[in-house]
Amino acid sequence: MNILLLNASYEPVTVVSLQRAISLLLRDRVDAATDMMRPVRGGSTVFEIPQVIRLRKYVNVPSRGARWSRQAVLQRDQFTCIYCGIQAGARQHGSVLQRGDFTLDHIRPKSRGGKNTWGNTACACPVCNQRKGNRMPNEAGMKLLWEPKIPRVNTWVLDGEIPEAWKVYLSS
Repeated sequence: MNILLLNASYEPVTVVSLQRAISLLLRDRVDAATDMMRPVRGGSTVFEIPQVIRLRKYVNVPSRGARWSRQAVLQRDQFTCIYCGIQAGARQHGSVLQRGDFTLDHIRPKSRGGKNTWGNTACACPVCNQRKGNRMPNEAGMKLLWEPKIPRVNTWVLDGEIPEAWKVYLSS
């Protein structure tokens, strides 16, 4: 069970464990930033812990950028093909696509100087990746559905189901 930690300016800083959130609350370092609570049992008592907490004092967090990795790119793209838009769980040629079926595609192929960067890599389904091959998308008659960019928030925040209380802070 994780809690979203915001800076005093309401910008997302990180996700903290429930234990860390309780520690920050007990030491009066944070305030609740939402009315949505998570019940936590402690012996015979049930505590209500906010799903989003905000630091009382602003902390300068240097922008380190999200680390590029194959898995981070697939998560950034939410296992959705950049060329056809098919997602994990959808049917393709009679079988259901699993997350593991998606591949990392280099928009500019490595053989043509393409690098492992956020702007040059994207998630692709097996059919589109095969069709594109070692060509540029325009050479294969394919268009990108979106421009691949550096994620605004670390991808581990975006992994899995995002609690409703977090969405207002992560979407801006």
